[in-house]
Amino acid sequence: MPERRDDTEGENMQLTHLNAHGEASMVDVGDKEETRREAIASGRIVMQPETLELLVDGALPKGDVIATARIAGIQAAKRTHELIPLCHSLALSKVALEFDIDVANSCVHVEAMCRLTGRTGVEMEALTAVSVACLTLYDMCKAVDKDMRIEAVQLEHKSGGRRGVYQRSSATLPIVTGDSATREVSLGERCYAPCVRVKFLAELRERVGESEAVVALDDLENCDVAGLKATLTARDSAFEALGERRILCAINQVMANDSARITDEDEVAFFPPVTGG
Repeated sequence: MPERRDDTEGENMQLTHLNAHGEASMVDVGDKEETRREAIASGRIVMQPETLELLVDGALPKGDVIATARIAGIQAAKRTHELIPLCHSLALSKVALEFDIDVANSCVHVEAMCRLTGRTGVEMEALTAVSVACLTLYDMCKAVDKDMRIEAVQLEHKSGGRRGVYQRSSATLPIVTGDSATREVSLGERCYAPCVRVKFLAELRERVGESEAVVALDDLENCDVAGLKATLTARDSAFEALGERRILCAINQVMANDSARITDEDEVAFFPPVTGG
């Protein structure tokens, strides 16, 4: 019978947390190269339609369910090494959780993304974040529905490290591109390629017809505010309003002009002058 191989590298499959004697041991990652590593995990919690309605309406006894689950997931990712015995303590650079209310299937989909630049992956952190977020949703809702079930907790995507990229074949990641395949990224969706999140505030929100957009950095001819305005205007003429001299801009809450540089994960806000006391 042929050996089972790792599809990504053609290496023998081995359990890295077992030593030569079959004993559990923590992997020494000291000699590994530091790379940018990212992992995305997902899961869901299924509940009664009436429970989901109470959650959406904010009418559950324990208050803001989604906000609490988000914080719990972030905390869990940061403390994964305290829960899983052989995990390393990691200096995560980013943890983000997204929640999608699925009325048709009476469930909440949870997705977690963890990222760092380091010597070991963050798959366990992402999976732990999803699991604890779902458990928190259960705890917040159990007073009215004890029949809820948590299911389909799984790794969707990972990148970085010696083994490179893993992508679950059935998963579809939201990507914003500049070609004919461009699609809208709605509030709450994430762009996993290098991207910038754009917000339109006050009266500008009504003028351009949306409050938020995501733009991939690869779509920008120039990675500055002027390039962002040009890209948005090419997408929809309504964004021509961004070219008006009175419209102000801030990058990560710091005032910026058209020549200001934009980098991955920046938040860019466009807004009219604020007046009044």
